[in-house]
Amino acid sequence: MIVTDIILDGVFAAVAAIGFGAISDPPLRAFPYIAILAAVGHALRFCLINYLGVDIATASFCASFTIGMGSLWLGSIIYCPMTVLYIPALLPMIPGMYAYKVVFSLIMFMQNINIPELEQQYMQTMFVNAVVTGSVIFMLSVGATIPVFIFKSKAYSLTRRKD
Repeated sequence: MIVTDIILDGVFAAVAAIGFGAISDPPLRAFPYIAILAAVGHALRFCLINYLGVDIATASFCASFTIGMGSLWLGSIIYCPMTVLYIPALLPMIPGMYAYKVVFSLIMFMQNINIPELEQQYMQTMFVNAVVTGSVIFMLSVGATIPVFIFKSKAYSLTRRKD
């Protein structure tokens, strides 16, 4: 059952990443690699969170770093910039539920502004979810761009053929 959960998580992330990739119109040769990066990254984050007890921000950092390194390697194979590969692969890991809870808590806070107990509860919920959302998005962006800084010359020569 564990293996099935991991594979399904990766497959669903791959499908979502292909959809996100289609919006930005990458070359057709990039789609399989976008799907692979998304599946590996999201499955890694899933395993870290569910089986090793790692928090969502740290797991997202590890997964996005893996996606960044993979896009560096795969980009050199298909002569495609890293961003074309890693941005659609990262999008399925955006914490949408936490962002939704921020907005929902804000609305509920405004509707219950005269009830101090509910005010405090919704404000706290809004703050916690905003911190989680912000930290996960920050860690996703940092993790994916670290390979660009580590392998600067390789990252900027991905679209150049070696003669």
